[in-house]
Amino acid sequence: MQIETKLLSGALGAEIKGIDLTDISDDNFKKINDLLLEHKVIFFRDQPLTAEQHIALAEKFGPLETHAYVKGLEKFPEIVRIIKAEDEKNQWGENWHSDVSYNFKPTKAVILKSIKIPPVGGDTCFSNMELAWETLDGKIKDKIKDKKAIHSSLGAEFFLENYKKMEGNKNKNYNEYSNEHPMVRTHPETGKKILFVNWTYTKEIIGMKREESEEILKQIFEHQTRLDLTCRFTWTENAVCIWDNRSVIHYAIADFYPGKGLGYERVMDRIAIEGDHPQ
Repeated sequence: MQIETKLLSGALGAEIKGIDLTDISDDNFKKINDLLLEHKVIFFRDQPLTAEQHIALAEKFGPLETHAYVKGLEKFPEIVRIIKAEDEKNQWGENWHSDVSYNFKPTKAVILKSIKIPPVGGDTCFSNMELAWETLDGKIKDKIKDKKAIHSSLGAEFFLENYKKMEGNKNKNYNEYSNEHPMVRTHPETGKKILFVNWTYTKEIIGMKREESEEILKQIFEHQTRLDLTCRFTWTENAVCIWDNRSVIHYAIADFYPGKGLGYERVMDRIAIEGDHPQ
């Protein structure tokens, strides 16, 4: 079957047809990974993967993570089931962020599969952090190019307090913790420079006065969310999204307003692949 690629925006993102995600041959995986590196985030509709098939695909990318705060499925602890209950207005991931950037080895990639989708609401936006670095103001570039920043996990409540159908994993790392990472990292596969900070977890620039750190981060966070750096995906059931967590930040839109999405359960299965220590 011929591969069809439909761009979601000029900045990043593509919807792919003609690839079967249950085919985990080396040849098929190379096609998927090449598309991921090119487009940063790729989408596949009508892919009813079983949990075993979901895991098998993810394992082609590398070792799998277990989330520090959220309990995975009983039989498949690598899969975090993200559930917005019928009467909840919140959505897991509803701020701009790069997944677990507070880890010593932040996530390499995420494979997210939709199980139940409301008739309206709950799109996900992505922003291209290679392009964000390229288009960043030169004066800010000079100030941060050799700096590191502190990324904080914010603690367990941040991930669980608004989601009554999700359980905590109290076995380890349940309290807040943090790590330092370069503000500009190099992609280990492409060699491209990436602006590696995000509004949710990046808290302070190391070696800079607090006032200046806060002002520069504020300017960077505003820059990262420029619409011309983003794409947006509307979910359908059995859709699969794969994003390069090193190269993008993302935002799950919590637009479940009365009569326009509230009253419906939204269920997603998430598997994350362990990354490397940013350099």
